[in-house]
Amino acid sequence: MPPLHSFTSPLTSAQADKLRTRLQEMGFDFQEKPYTLYAAQKGKLNVAVYEKGPKVLVQGKETEDFVTFTLEPEILGAATLGYEEELSPEKFTPHFGIDESGKGDFFGPLVVAGVYVDREIARALIDAGVQDSKRITSDAKIRSLAGIIKTMPGVAHSVVSIGPERYNVLQQKMRNVNNLLGWGHARVIENLLEQRPDCPRSLSDQFANPNIIQRQLLEKGRRIRIDQRTKAESDPAVAAASILAREKFIDWLAAAGRAHGTVLPRGASAQVKAVARALVAKNGGAILRSLAKTHFRTSREIAPDEFGPADEPLPSL
Repeated sequence: MPPLHSFTSPLTSAQADKLRTRLQEMGFDFQEKPYTLYAAQKGKLNVAVYEKGPKVLVQGKETEDFVTFTLEPEILGAATLGYEEELSPEKFTPHFGIDESGKGDFFGPLVVAGVYVDREIARALIDAGVQDSKRITSDAKIRSLAGIIKTMPGVAHSVVSIGPERYNVLQQKMRNVNNLLGWGHARVIENLLEQRPDCPRSLSDQFANPNIIQRQLLEKGRRIRIDQRTKAESDPAVAAASILAREKFIDWLAAAGRAHGTVLPRGASAQVKAVARALVAKNGGAILRSLAKTHFRTSREIAPDEFGPADEPLPSL
């Protein structure tokens, strides 16, 4: 089915005001149009709020994502799209959603998670407000949604956390992060198949040739179809998996930080480097092997005696 390119919904006056503020925060350009309280555009997405009603009209290629991830959860407060099953029926058929956390973070593990959904589970996840974890800035919200996902009737889930020590060994062996990521996806799929052996397919974000995952699957997993696509996090199973992966990742960072008397930041920023330098100064360069992904250039910048000069070629991230 084609993606949604137009959507309309009634608004209260308070919701219209709240939407105006949110559009300003998102960098929309405002225009004057007849019969509207306001109209705004960003890229190929147009939003108009009409005086009569008031009501909102959303149009453009990014309509479905805007409605699902901004308008419904932040303005309307409920899932009102109502046509998900007709527009995207594959979201409601039995499948695994797979996603990961920590791939671009210097500190912490690489976590891959998977969630099984069918029609009833997918609808329940949407109604519970489950969405791509990258759109959620609160750790408390991540943990709350993770609790809902894990206790939802019928859900099967699996989380594989590859801690830094094991990650560094596997990365040296495989020499490519996409191969390592494919290995993690395959392990999660195998674990889920133990719980739902009849599931026909899995879905993840596009990160590499699906054959990378297929090659890593064991005998049982080779019976499942491997699908990948961009923006897969709009799928409820993949969104749920992203939340479970993020929860495991932030919990690991919090626990490891407490153990070393510091806060381990996310990402690979200047703040990350400052914390890494302090840890190395106190414990020596080898400490990074248990806390960080040492193929990042940061390791060589901060502990060249342990990891070699920073200008040496590195494996692709």
